[in-house]
Amino acid sequence: MAYRSHKHDINVEDRAGYLELLRTNVNYRRLWFGSSLSLLGDWFNLIALYTLVSTLTGSPLAIGVIFLAKMLPWALAAPVAGLIVDRYNRRRLMIGADLIRSVIVLGFLLIHEAAHVPLIYVLIAAQVVVGSVYVPAKSASIPNITSPRELLTANALSSATWSTMLAVGAALGGFVVEFAGIEAVFILDCLTYLWSAWFVYRTVIPQNTEDADDPLLRTAARKIWDGWAHLRSHPRVARIATAKATWALAGGGLVYMLTLIGEQVSPGAIAAGIGVLFMARGIGTGIGPIIARGLFTNQSNWPVVLGSAIAVSGVAYFAVGLVPWAPEGLALFTVIALVIMAHASSGGNWVLATVLLQKRTDDAYRGRVFATEWLLVMIAESLSIGIASVILELGWLDLAGAVRVFAGAQVAFGLIWLLVVVPKEWRSDAEEQQANRMATPHEDT
Repeated sequence: MAYRSHKHDINVEDRAGYLELLRTNVNYRRLWFGSSLSLLGDWFNLIALYTLVSTLTGSPLAIGVIFLAKMLPWALAAPVAGLIVDRYNRRRLMIGADLIRSVIVLGFLLIHEAAHVPLIYVLIAAQVVVGSVYVPAKSASIPNITSPRELLTANALSSATWSTMLAVGAALGGFVVEFAGIEAVFILDCLTYLWSAWFVYRTVIPQNTEDADDPLLRTAARKIWDGWAHLRSHPRVARIATAKATWALAGGGLVYMLTLIGEQVSPGAIAAGIGVLFMARGIGTGIGPIIARGLFTNQSNWPVVLGSAIAVSGVAYFAVGLVPWAPEGLALFTVIALVIMAHASSGGNWVLATVLLQKRTDDAYRGRVFATEWLLVMIAESLSIGIASVILELGWLDLAGAVRVFAGAQVAFGLIWLLVVVPKEWRSDAEEQQANRMATPHEDT
C-alpha cells in the first residue's frame, strides 16, 4: 500500500464505516486484531497488580506508587521514544516491544510477599518504558495505513477498542484473580504480547523514515529539541497537544481513587470491586468516541468540545463523591452510571484531540509530537496521583472529600480551556479563512 498523505482535509461526514474499515483495510485490521488482545491482557495484568499490592500492603500510597511507576518512567522515556519512532521502522519497533514485554511480565510471578513489592515497581517501569515506544509508533502509523476518509473512523475504533478491552479485561481480570489466581493473569498477559507481535509482523506500514546514519545518542538532544521547537512554531499543534494533559491534571488522581472506591464497594472481593468500576470506566471511554464521532461532525467545533468534555467529566466525578458507596443496591448502580458518564466525556476528548493532532502534524514530526503529548499527559497524571495518594496516606482528607476536591479542580480546568484555548482557535480559524480568501483569485463576472 502506498503512503497516504493527509495534507488535505476532507468533509468529516464523508467517512468510512467501522465494518467497511475492517473489511477493506487489511493492514489496519491486522494491527487492530493484535493490539486488541494485547490490551485485554494489560488490563488483566493491572487489576491483578492493584489487588496484589493492596493485599500485601494495605497502603493507599503503595497503590499510588503503582500508578507513578507507570507514569514517570514513561514521561522520561517519551521524548527519546518519539525520536526512535520517527527515525526507525515503526513496524519492527512494535514487534520488538511486544516480545520484550512478553518476557518482562513473567517477572511478576516472582512476587509472593510484601518485601517483594519494590520488584513490582521495577518490572512495571521496565514494561512501560518499552511500551513508550509501542504506543507512539502505533499512533503515528495509523495515518500511514488509512485514507483520509478512514482516519477518524480508525481512531474512533482504536479508542473504542481500548475502552472495550478495559471494560472486558477489568471485569474478567477481577473474575480470573478471584477464581484462578494472580499467576494465571500474568501468564495470559505474556501470551497476548506474543499474539500482538504476530499480527504486527503480518502488517505492512509505509513510513517516511529519517536518515539513520548518525549515531542515535549524538543526535538525540538535537532531534528532541527539534520536536519541541516544532510545537513552539506551530501553535495550532501545540494547543491540541495539551488537551489530554489538561484532563489528566485532575483525572489522574480521580482514576487512582477509583481503585480505592472499588475496595469499598466490594470489601470481600477486592479484585471484583476494582474490576467493576474499571469496567464502567471502559464502557464510558468506549461510547464517548462513538458519540463524539456521530454528534460533532464540524471539526471547527472540536476545541469547544474538548474543553466541555473535561468539565463534564469533573461534574460526574463530583457526583460520585456525593453518593454513598454501598456494595449493593441503587447506590452502586448510580456510581457505575456516573463513572461511565465521566469517562464517556474523557473518551470524546481523547479521540477528537488525537485526530486533530494527526491532521495538523507532518509525518516527519508525528512520532515526536505524539511522544511529547504523552510526556505532558504522564507528567500531569503523575502530579495528580502523587498529590492524591499523599493526601489520603496522611489523612488530610477522607476518600469522598478528596474525590470532590479533585473533581472540582477538573471542572475548573475545563472552564480554563474554554476561556483561554478556544478563543485562540477561533482567531486562528479566522486568520486561515482570510488567508484562503486572499489567495483565491477573483474572477470578473
